[in-house]
Amino acid sequence: MTRAALNTRGMLAAITAGLTPLLCHAYALDDQLDCKSSAHAFVAALLDDQYIDPNPMRVEANSVNVFRPVRGSDLTAFGYRVYAVLGYQHDDEMFRRGSGQPVGDSAYGVVIFGPSETVEARARQAGSDAAIRPVVPLVLTAVFCNGH
Repeated sequence: MTRAALNTRGMLAAITAGLTPLLCHAYALDDQLDCKSSAHAFVAALLDDQYIDPNPMRVEANSVNVFRPVRGSDLTAFGYRVYAVLGYQHDDEMFRRGSGQPVGDSAYGVVIFGPSETVEARARQAGSDAAIRPVVPLVLTAVFCNGH
């Protein structure tokens, strides 16, 4: 085997070894977005497993807390990468209260990189009745469970 071939094999082995922890840390949220859970259960599981930052990057006026996935967590929903995790549950210390009227007693979801039409088709195919809304057309879509 030539030196170049050995170097290439060594490089591929190193890259594969470096990516293995990332691949093992991947987590699909499709089942949890069936809208049959509570915001506490949805967000607490992600916090416990350290998939999201415990401090919200933003709290909306309607009290929806927006959590950032931790670097390398590779969260997905309906085949698309998760940009943010959303959640609020009334009288739950896990969530901060916003300045306006809360969205409801319990609401949760995600914002994902993907077009809303395709995301909605995949969500319905998976049995989810979540609200699907474009955040940035053709780029970001919100998948939101409210009131369950």
